[in-house]
Amino acid sequence: MKIIADANIPFVKECFSSIGDVETYGGREITHEVVADADVLLVRSITPVFADLLTGSQVRFVATATIGFDHIDVDFLRHNSIGFASAPGSNANSAAEYVIAGLLEVGQKHDISLEDKSIGIIGVGNVGSRVVKKCRALGMKVLLNDPPLYRQTDDAKYLPIQELFDCDFITLHTPLTFEGIDKTFHLADKNFFESLREGCVFINASRGGVVDSIALKAAIQSKRLQAVVLDVWENEPNIETAFLEMVDIGTPHIAGYSLDGKIAGLIMIYKSVCEYFGTEPKFDVGDFLPEPEVKTVEITPDRNNEQNALAETVRQVYSIARDDAMLRQISKEPSENRGRFFDKLRKNYPVRREFHNTEVIVESADSSLAGKLEGIGFKVTIK
Repeated sequence: MKIIADANIPFVKECFSSIGDVETYGGREITHEVVADADVLLVRSITPVFADLLTGSQVRFVATATIGFDHIDVDFLRHNSIGFASAPGSNANSAAEYVIAGLLEVGQKHDISLEDKSIGIIGVGNVGSRVVKKCRALGMKVLLNDPPLYRQTDDAKYLPIQELFDCDFITLHTPLTFEGIDKTFHLADKNFFESLREGCVFINASRGGVVDSIALKAAIQSKRLQAVVLDVWENEPNIETAFLEMVDIGTPHIAGYSLDGKIAGLIMIYKSVCEYFGTEPKFDVGDFLPEPEVKTVEITPDRNNEQNALAETVRQVYSIARDDAMLRQISKEPSENRGRFFDKLRKNYPVRREFHNTEVIVESADSSLAGKLEGIGFKVTIK
């Protein structure tokens, strides 16, 4: 069995070699010629898998090691009896932790207390539902918008989007869709930004196309938004450096890039391929995850500023500011090299572990701080 895989799926050769011969390529290097005689195709989000890629090939199964699959023509796969699997939920916790890191970083930068602030969460699926729990743990007031979930559940907690416009923070966690009543392409458009309260903080870690970049730039220039955190961009990897300079935190589509999330995605698609071809899987998540670099963190709570302790603890495990600084180096590159630079940051992304791998030792019986640390995902011991 011949398997073509995105080289940016960690340990993909080591894992999938148990069931076939694996060849790896950069995600944008996977062409019709490359997959022509392959049985299995394994991708991440940057490889469009549509008819032009697969027509005439021998591919029998396609898997994406990502939550979303807007880059896959699943109808084409179904009509051509090609198996399919994605990795729903695999990197959801990673993306939610990214949002928490962004909230804390913006809070420190702009002297915003998160306690009792309102946050509108648009899209309450695998990622959004985790953001809900973590934001509530921080003492934030959470408002939810998810029309498909509202129709499925008739639960009044899912509000019309207009009822979120007065929130202090807005964060997007929708898939990218181009048609239908739940179309999300340019969901955040001119009218959207003009409807937000002045001083709102805006976060997008979903898909670049969910936001109309021109409208967002206008909102920044008009000072309507106090801060902006962007992990995803229209026209990736060829992002506008002038746009990057306008946002408070900009990162190269790595919100879901924790090693934990990547390995979870790897194993999910590995088991799907094994099941499809009737092969017994030989590996599980524990076979590829190393010991965390930061096993313990000790903190002495600052009773006058609990948020400082939270921010400093998160930074020791994941520095979103470092990712921002790395992306800003793109402006030093010649314009023709910037797309490759963006992709290189993603391909060579350093090991990042999720909060649950780290035990936080709190040197005080501070139940409030301990509860917040546990709520965003850390293991906590009170000393």
